[in-house]
Amino acid sequence: MSSPVAFILGAGPRVGAAVAQKFLNNGYKVAIASRSGKISESVTGVFSVKADLTKPETVPGLFDAVKAEFKEAPSVVIYNAAALAMPPVAGELFSISGDTFASDLNINTVSAYVAAQQAVVGWETLSANTKKSFIYTGNILNVKMIPIPMMLTLGVGKSASAFWIELADTLYSTKGSRFYYADERFADGRSMGQELSGPAHADFFAQLANHEGNVPWHATFVKDKGYVQFK
Repeated sequence: MSSPVAFILGAGPRVGAAVAQKFLNNGYKVAIASRSGKISESVTGVFSVKADLTKPETVPGLFDAVKAEFKEAPSVVIYNAAALAMPPVAGELFSISGDTFASDLNINTVSAYVAAQQAVVGWETLSANTKKSFIYTGNILNVKMIPIPMMLTLGVGKSASAFWIELADTLYSTKGSRFYYADERFADGRSMGQELSGPAHADFFAQLANHEGNVPWHATFVKDKGYVQFK
């Protein structure tokens, strides 16, 4: 059997790099898409492409490039890109322009949705026994409003994406395909904010890719514990 393929969209130096290395270690062929087309120098052996995720119409071409490189569609697609907007006028929510709102929504939601579309198309070409997973790097904003104007576009995007991910998992999980909204938390359920752990994401995403542990679509997790359900 050929090695399975994992495709990471949004390959930053923390979560993206750790996840890429984990999947490489687990025997996957790994592709990454990022604005620079590069990943941390500590990670070698990946196929890299440049991506502008403000333009959802370019996402199918990224999948075409991955399939052309590996001769196989990715069974695991990880969407790790995100955007937020600082208000030009400090503290003024509606000073964020409509164009900025739309651009960030493309990154946080629309391009992720198109990536999921492409994942499903590719999954149709894989063996029925292949475990297929779409993993979206989320945060607490789909269930908790943080009253800071700079959370506007990020919160809207995460909330919108959580809805379609739940819907997709409900409809496709009976067919062996899983969709996850992964959200790292502190042990007491608080948001990790900027303290999130790349290795914790890598370990948990590897578990999700194998459909281990009967984890639901809203995959809240804690470092060194894995899935933890929070109210």
